[in-house]
Formats: sequence, C-alpha cells, structure tokens
Amino acid sequence: MKSLNIYIVEDEPLIVSTIEVALRKQGFYAIGDAEDFNTALKDIERLKPDLTLIDIQLSGEKDGVDLATELDKRHKPYLYLSSQTDPNTIERVKHTNPLGYIVKPFTETGLRTNIELAWHNYKDAQQHYLTIKHEGRLHRINENTISYLKAYDNYCYVITQTDTFLVPHTLKHVSEQLESEDFIKAHRSYVVNLSHIISVDKNTITLKNDTIPVSASHKSLVVSKLKGK
Repeated sequence: MKSLNIYIVEDEPLIVSTIEVALRKQGFYAIGDAEDFNTALKDIERLKPDLTLIDIQLSGEKDGVDLATELDKRHKPYLYLSSQTDPNTIERVKHTNPLGYIVKPFTETGLRTNIELAWHNYKDAQQHYLTIKHEGRLHRINENTISYLKAYDNYCYVITQTDTFLVPHTLKHVSEQLESEDFIKAHRSYVVNLSHIISVDKNTITLKNDTIPVSASHKSLVVSKLKGK
C-alpha cells in the first residue's frame, strides 16, 4: 500500500498533534490541518490529500458533517474521526458518504487498520473495466492494467502488463470507452496510461514494460498531467 497523504480537520491542537504522531508512526503523511470548515475546504482543494480525517465538532458555525457534505459533492474521500455518537449526529452522518467512522479515543493500530481498509475499499470501488472482443471471445479488462493503446489502421491494439489484444475498432472508439482519467493521447497513434509511465524523454515515453513515441504537440500535456498526479 502506498504512503497516503492525509489531511486532518480537528479543532483541538493537542489531538491534532496526537493524530499526526500516530499517522507518522504508521507510515502515513500528515500534510496539513484545520480547525474550521472554510480553512479545511480551501486547503483540501489546494493540497489534494488522498484522504481527509474529519472531526464533527469544529470551530465556527459549520461542523464536520457540513464539510463532509461538501466533500461528497467534490467526490473526495474522507473518514470521520470523532467522539460524537449521539443519535442526532449519527442521523446526520447517514446522509453523507464517509469511508468509515473512527470513534475517539483511538489506538494507533486501530487508526492504521481503519485507514487501510477504507482506502482499499475506496480504490476497489474506483476500478473500471473495458469489455472487448478478441479472437471470438469477450474479455473484461481492468483499466488499471492497460499500459497503452496503439492504432493499427481501423483496428486498435490494447496492450496490458501481460497481454496484447487486437480489437476491431479504431483508437478513437476504444479510448472513448475508457472511464479512467489516467489515459491521455501521447501521439496520433497512441493513448497512454499515466500510471504506467516511468519517464518522458524528448521523443519517447518509457513505460514499465515498453517504450512508445510521444509527439511534440502532445508532450507538454502529458508532462503537465504527470506533475498533477
């Protein structure tokens, strides 16, 4: 599991410090914190954490449930980390979509376990599949495993980490079926998965298992997207 960048929304400085220490000891990165709704929302948009931990009781008029509602609108993942378990609060929480609810006081092991399970389930739910027909058989391919697409006349090669499929559709048609935002055109004949890129040189992109061309007209966008990941 990768080391997650985590943002903390909590109005008690001592608890913030405790959470930060616990996160570091468990291999996570605490990249910022806030004690109120407005600061938290601005920071989350700017810092783009992998995950946000939200206490319900915050400084100001708006609380953690209000923040969670805004993060739901922006499709940003979060966990509640709160001591509030009263019926009214839980009823409000039911109208939001957290990855989980960690009750204070927490243990370091419990914090790590909840975060790891929540992140695993989140990433699993984010997976998309491409259904193609190859040599008379239907294949359902996890998009994360696709390294790149390559045009071949009116056909298209779908190259994964382990297999190559020739599909009776154009590059444009196949690329439009992809749901993941990680795919970008690198050349008039190639669409590449940003997650598989190792490096970008003057005229080529090095992938985990291959090398493909990158055109001057597409290179700047590829590099820009890579920097934003």
